[in-house]
Amino acid sequence: MYHTPHLVSDVMSRPVVAVGPDAGFKEMVETMGRWKVGALPVLVGDGRVAGVVSEADLLPKEEFRDADPSRAEQMRRLADLRKAGAVTAEELMSAPAATVREDATLAQAARTMAVRRLKRLPVVDSAGMLRGIVSRRDLLKVFLRSDEDIAEEVREEVVRRLFEVPGESVRVTVVDGVVTLSGTVHDTALVPIAARLARAVEGTVDVECDLAGPAARRPEPPPAEARFRPS
Repeated sequence: MYHTPHLVSDVMSRPVVAVGPDAGFKEMVETMGRWKVGALPVLVGDGRVAGVVSEADLLPKEEFRDADPSRAEQMRRLADLRKAGAVTAEELMSAPAATVREDATLAQAARTMAVRRLKRLPVVDSAGMLRGIVSRRDLLKVFLRSDEDIAEEVREEVVRRLFEVPGESVRVTVVDGVVTLSGTVHDTALVPIAARLARAVEGTVDVECDLAGPAARRPEPPPAEARFRPS
């Protein structure tokens, strides 16, 4: 569509701070603190993402520090207990890594994050090589688009494509990301389609439709001679 940043590659962050599988526990903690990131992709070979180490993967080390191993094994998941004794990225990482392609849409990335309950995703190319990282905050960047930008895209990609009427017949206004379509259209069956397409424009917060069909024409009165024709 128009000029919307609607692909992951449009909003992802790069370069990405990453580590190798042999990175030590303290090195990973220091790296996260230095770069103020909450997760580190773990790369093997020429840059393929093998897994991800997050803050959640590092916390069991502290959580089980003074716990009785026998009781901890009964009360906690074995996976967390194993991570408490791990010291390298390869031992700690969540694998295989949940990733997203650089040509995926923002909606696809958002769904993956929601389903997996993740805050960020490594961005990879078709070969699985790291290209960037996308976070929840990155996905929200589209809502920083100006109202004027959104309105122009709705006019170009929705109104002019759906309605074969003069441009002024359908008006588009946007206030704080809320798109309002108003005016008259010849085919009211297209109204829900227009609303759905306008809602798909990146940056749109909501859509309000005030579109109506053409006014019904009143029947013309019969000629005077017909009205007063003698019986």
